[in-house]
Amino acid sequence: MRLSREKIVRLSHCITDQLVGSDDVEFIEDRETIRQHLIGVLNVLLKEEERIDTEVRKKITSQKKDIPEGSAEWDILFKKYYSEEMKRIGAGPER
Repeated sequence: MRLSREKIVRLSHCITDQLVGSDDVEFIEDRETIRQHLIGVLNVLLKEEERIDTEVRKKITSQKKDIPEGSAEWDILFKKYYSEEMKRIGAGPER
C-alpha cells in the first residue's frame, strides 16, 4: 500500500497519541524521537509490503494459463500467495 509522506506522518502522530494515552506504556525517550522512529518503522513495513505485492503479481503472471487481474481466480491466487509470503516473513497468522 502506498501512502504519502503526509499520511505516514499523520499515522505516526495518531500512534504516538495512543501510546501516550496508555497507562501501560512508559516513554524512556521523548515523544518526537518515538514518533520519528515510528515513521521509519512504517516506511520499512510499507516497502516490504510493496515487495511482497510485486512478488505475488510475478507468481500469478508466471502461470501457464493467462489469469486476468480482477477475476475471481486472480483474487484467490493473490490472497493465497500473499498469505504465504506474509507467513514466510513471520507476519502472517499462526495456524
